[in-house]
Parts: sequence; C-alpha cells; structure tokens
Amino acid sequence: MKNNSVSLHRVIKASPEKVFRAFADPVAHATWLPPYGFVCTVQHMDFKVGGTYNMTFINFSTGNGHSFSGTYLEIKPNEFIRYSDTFDDPNLPGEMTTTVWLTAVSCGTELKVVQEGIPAEIPVEMCYLGWQESLDKLMKLVEPEIPDA
Repeated sequence: MKNNSVSLHRVIKASPEKVFRAFADPVAHATWLPPYGFVCTVQHMDFKVGGTYNMTFINFSTGNGHSFSGTYLEIKPNEFIRYSDTFDDPNLPGEMTTTVWLTAVSCGTELKVVQEGIPAEIPVEMCYLGWQESLDKLMKLVEPEIPDA
C-alpha cells in the first residue's frame, strides 16, 4: 500500500455535538483514541484553531510508548476538524494530516475520517486497523444515553 493514507466511515448513534465533544475534551479523547492494548496520556491539548497538542500512546503490555504532537488547523464546531500529527521519534519522519467530517443524519452522526501522510515506516493496514479499534471505542463512549443521577 503506497498511498500512505487511510479513510474510514461510520454512522454513530449519537448527536454530532456529542461526537465532537469526544474529540474536543482531552479526557474523553484519551479514553477512545488509543487502539486496544494502549493507554493515552495527554500532556497538552489546546483545542482551537492554531492550538497545539502533545500526547503519548503507551503499550500496556510492554510499557513502551511513542509520543506525537500537532496543531489544530481547522475547526468548525460539531461539523469539521483538521489537525496535523508529527511523531517525536525521528525514525517516523513527516507530518500527517487528519480530517474529520461530522454530519447529522436521522439516526445520529455520519463520521468520515481521512488520515494522510502516514510515515512509510508504518504499515498502512496497521494504521487502518488501529483507527477501526479507536472508532469502536469512540462509539462505546458516545452512544450510551446515561441519565443524570
């Protein structure tokens, strides 16, 4: 796979506002973003256009981690997010761009994600697999309707 990008599509049984909040809130983001078997720590997250973030994914089995950071390039609340990603590891060069579209549909939110510029050292199919797991975790976070106690 030489195109170095992944594209994902899901329909989520939650409002665009709730799905958007899962991207905007650092605690929520750390809950669903890492694939299965990883935990995420958020060192910094300033969710606004021009704002930056820094996170670390840690392999729960080995304790090894990799950090990455980026900039929020475009944000349209409840509709659109585009941000850059750069790994701190010099062996994973380049900058990735992730674009997220949220569209209200009759049963919730249509979510489209495109990540481009994946470093050649990362097998695209592994990146795609990781995103599938992350989106599964996102759905488990935002789809339950839990009443206030």
